[in-house]
Amino acid sequence: MEVDIQKLAKETIIQEADAVRNLSYYINEDFKNIVHLIYNSKGRVVITGVGKSANIAEKIVGTLNSTGTPAIFMHAADAIHGDLGIIQKDDIIICISKSGNSPEIEVLVPLLKYRNNPLIAMISNTNSFLGKNAHYIIQTTVEKEACPHNLAPTTSTTAQLVMGDALAMCLLEYRGFSREDYAQYHPGGALGKKLYLTVEKLYKQNEVPRVNVNDTIKHTLMEISSKRLGATAVLNGNKLVGIITDGDLRRMLESHEEISNIKAQDIMTTKPKTIPKNELAINAFNMMEEYNITQLIVMDDGVYVGMVHLHDILKEGIV
Repeated sequence: MEVDIQKLAKETIIQEADAVRNLSYYINEDFKNIVHLIYNSKGRVVITGVGKSANIAEKIVGTLNSTGTPAIFMHAADAIHGDLGIIQKDDIIICISKSGNSPEIEVLVPLLKYRNNPLIAMISNTNSFLGKNAHYIIQTTVEKEACPHNLAPTTSTTAQLVMGDALAMCLLEYRGFSREDYAQYHPGGALGKKLYLTVEKLYKQNEVPRVNVNDTIKHTLMEISSKRLGATAVLNGNKLVGIITDGDLRRMLESHEEISNIKAQDIMTTKPKTIPKNELAINAFNMMEEYNITQLIVMDDGVYVGMVHLHDILKEGIV
């Protein structure tokens, strides 16, 4: 059978996009009350479902946890075989289902109500068993699935996912959850690194290039080459007085025929750009970008301690 792949793909996207757009009509007082209920709760949000709705439940749990709302997943089928012990006294339960009439849901709902925890139904069929027995409803009604046979959960699960995101984002804003808070929950992520990774963590993995003001060009060249940072600090005793980059060396060779008598101080750039070792790495990157340079000299209370290179920051994936 010949299939117009592009046409079918576009129809699927358009149909799901329309279904998502229609969700805005279901943001009502019930939804607002649910946000307040969860925000004021002393417990967690326990999210349950079966089939594809269970997959969506797990994703929503992850989103809530990462944005400041404690949540846990409980599979509806496992719940009726012992996992009900997950639910604690102050927990709020969200049960996700399209039909609201699956056998697992019909067994589970009375058990949930018996525990007196608030029960929220995220549901397409509000007249279902689940819809009629829930204390609150988050409506995710869709006209039909994107599946040509109106069978495979597609549009319905997309609607559930988006409504879960809407709930999580409202709670995030309501809590005043900041970028710094997000970084604490994502210490390994790019945003987390932007907010905690310091220059000190980076420069220590490098060697420490240094020459004296009276060192020869040959020595300077060998120092830059061996330390592999494309530059070296120039010191007068222990005092930082300049920097020499491989660019400075190239410009010197272009302008001087005789270089044997040239000293480091003759070609160095004075007042080099420096950064404290406890400064954030992202700020080091911003400085490099502002001044169009690839190295910064790292200082500790006015003392030269090393050098951080642009590549050190790029390797961390924070930009």
